[in-house]
Amino acid sequence: MKAEDRKQLLHTLQTRFEAHMQRHAGLAWADVLARLDANPAALNPLHAMEATGGEPDVVGLDAASGRYSFCDCAAESPAGRRSLCYDRAALDARKENKPQGCAEDVAEAMGITLLTEAQYRALQQLGEFDLKTSSWIQTPAGIRALGGALFCDRRYGQVFVYHNGAPSYYAARGFRGLLQV
Repeated sequence: MKAEDRKQLLHTLQTRFEAHMQRHAGLAWADVLARLDANPAALNPLHAMEATGGEPDVVGLDAASGRYSFCDCAAESPAGRRSLCYDRAALDARKENKPQGCAEDVAEAMGITLLTEAQYRALQQLGEFDLKTSSWIQTPAGIRALGGALFCDRRYGQVFVYHNGAPSYYAARGFRGLLQV
């Protein structure tokens, strides 16, 4: 990453961190920055999250490992990661009207993971997300083996988990990612 891009990304992350302290109460930006400085490769996935509209922010610290969790905190599912089916098998199964790609491949290429249901619910404790969109989440193997995949959203003040065929894709469905640094 170019020095100017690094500087701009760190400024954006710091500004967002300071504007949303409720997402990471008790954490200090200086400590996050030190962790990022010690793990410069982590800036590439964070840059990809930012470039696709994810607005990544710190949402937690694992005390045992010292790793910070960054999650997409955009109000709606990241605009640059929508209209994707769930995984490669689903994409390959589509014969007509294939989407541009699939959520799992895009996440892997970015160096992040899809949220689990528990992580999605934890994110929703930090704010109200996906009021108009929905986000694919990690799907248990048993559901996926039967052709399904899970997604979540927030409606009527509640977080909902739904199912759909894994090959489906919609303009308002994307995915939120997680990066641990």
